Amino acid sequence: MTASFKTLPEPHTRPGSGHLQDWALGPLPLIEQGAQRARLGGGDLFRLRLGGPAVVGFSPAWNRRVLTDLTTFVSRGSFSAVVPYLAGGVILTDAPEHAARRQRLNPGFGRVSVERLRERMRQARTPVPRQPFDALPWADETVRRQLNAAYFSGDFDDTLLAAFLAPLRRPFPVPALPRPLLFRRVEQEIRRLAERRLVEGGDDLLSSLAPLPGGLTETRISLAAAHDTTTHALAYALWALANRPEFQAADTHPAVLKEVLRLYPPGWMGSRRLSRAVEWRGTELPRGTLALYSPYLTGRDPALWARPLDFRPERWEKPPPAWAYLPFGGGERTCLGLHLAQTLILDVLAETPPLRARWGNDEPHPGVTLGPRGPLVVERR
Repeated sequence: MTASFKTLPEPHTRPGSGHLQDWALGPLPLIEQGAQRARLGGGDLFRLRLGGPAVVGFSPAWNRRVLTDLTTFVSRGSFSAVVPYLAGGVILTDAPEHAARRQRLNPGFGRVSVERLRERMRQARTPVPRQPFDALPWADETVRRQLNAAYFSGDFDDTLLAAFLAPLRRPFPVPALPRPLLFRRVEQEIRRLAERRLVEGGDDLLSSLAPLPGGLTETRISLAAAHDTTTHALAYALWALANRPEFQAADTHPAVLKEVLRLYPPGWMGSRRLSRAVEWRGTELPRGTLALYSPYLTGRDPALWARPLDFRPERWEKPPPAWAYLPFGGGERTCLGLHLAQTLILDVLAETPPLRARWGNDEPHPGVTLGPRGPLVVERR
């Protein structure tokens, strides 16, 4: 007999608001409690009361279903749709159109193209200060400058770019507020630079995207999606190395980055909408349900990882369980900027002198992306 999704375990609710208040003020403790209650019942799914039917799953099997059944778990109506920075382009394109659109975008973000951009990004990075500094704003600046180099050969006005990206680092509802004048200025600047590329040619990302249908929109959205995710991963990696100098070697940096992304995935929660009713392990999920998957919960699941809360780069000597490590999503919808972000971060780590942690607060702080609450004050050794 199929059970109603209303019978699923759920975190503690507040009278009158369900889970909305805790979702706004403290979503990580909320979902951790939900996962714990689901595990106690032998399941991998729990319910949230967010004003409509919503469920969160955290097992590899759930992740695989959400990220591969693209006709049932659709992006239209997901959380991305309410954030103007992410509301459009390939992010909100569903099957069957998604595959063709993604295929047109892939070459610009592939390994060969990223390798061509590598030296340009290296030259644009922010010098490491001689005095103690906060790794979080430093990472913010160096990622912004390097993305400017990769996308626009450094031609985009940095003051405008900083103003455009700044709201993404603020708590909700700030990133969801409309900013028509700012967006218009950014789009005009992208269009101006794109017209130059179409006439004169070029070898940056804008040169690859400008000729494509909707390419300028994809430029703006992918740039916004890349900045904070890469910034937060880099800041956490710098902090980890400042606290664990034994891992400050180029051959260990990939494992350090993987461990950072396991514990602190910038994309801490992914969302889809159900286009039809689905049965999941004896529970019927109605059409229109908000279906969430959490790389944060999966990456910390004690059933999947030994001592899951410990920072242990050595665990990456073996491959992770399938569909248990999803900092860049998975399947057809794997993050478009995966190679770009990894190359940028690993090159910065390789060229940064050994650091020492002074003081800071690395508590994960969720917003559009997951980052450290900060500050993260470090200094050269």
